[in-house]
Amino acid sequence: MAFDTACSPTRLFRQYEYEEDVYLSLDGTATVYVNASLPALNALHGTSFDARPTARVDRDAVRAYYSSPATRVAWVRSSRRNNRRFVHVRLDVDDIRRLNAVAPFSWSAYQFYQDGDRYVFKQAIGAPPGRDGGPGAGASWSGRELVAFRLHLPSKIVGNNSGGDVRRGNILVWEQTLADRLRGAPVDIEARMQTQSILYRTLWLFAATFVAVAIAFLFVIWWILKRAPARVESGTVPRERTHAS
Repeated sequence: MAFDTACSPTRLFRQYEYEEDVYLSLDGTATVYVNASLPALNALHGTSFDARPTARVDRDAVRAYYSSPATRVAWVRSSRRNNRRFVHVRLDVDDIRRLNAVAPFSWSAYQFYQDGDRYVFKQAIGAPPGRDGGPGAGASWSGRELVAFRLHLPSKIVGNNSGGDVRRGNILVWEQTLADRLRGAPVDIEARMQTQSILYRTLWLFAATFVAVAIAFLFVIWWILKRAPARVESGTVPRERTHAS
């Protein structure tokens, strides 16, 4: 399995040419973000977007490429870096297991299922359909370009094969050089998580804390009201002074 973990301290400046971020929900729905340079997108997926640095990004064409019965494109944006045009796409997915039916994700096989008291997510990423044969083949690669696959999970992670630490926000990262991705070096992703979402547990904790604080507050009020008459009867509370006329 030829890929590097994203937690390597030796790479201070990273050149990501292609990134997939999957925000998974426990019901199998997901939000997917794709950030890619047009030359990399053409080279990896065999698309024919105009990758010239001076060309205007055809957002409608990018939207059409990522649209399908299994995906809904929320937005398409563009940027420019290292004299290359980049596109940024957000997708809503009804079932992560059907995502490989969509052309840009056909290189992956997805599994998501419950195994006892755990949920298991697996993604096997194979050779790219473009195989460096698209219009991006002539791009001037430096050799430092990276591809990243990130998994944002909704519940506590109990196991994974990323080879790195769990990042803040329950994020796992698998990295690979663009050269290896173009050669079709496989990436195998696996993560196991608890069946209760972090948000659900957080809301319950917040509710329990709120109830505890409310009970404590009511107890303090009850204690003050109970003590007040006793202090008056014992003479510890000063009586109102009377003034001689």
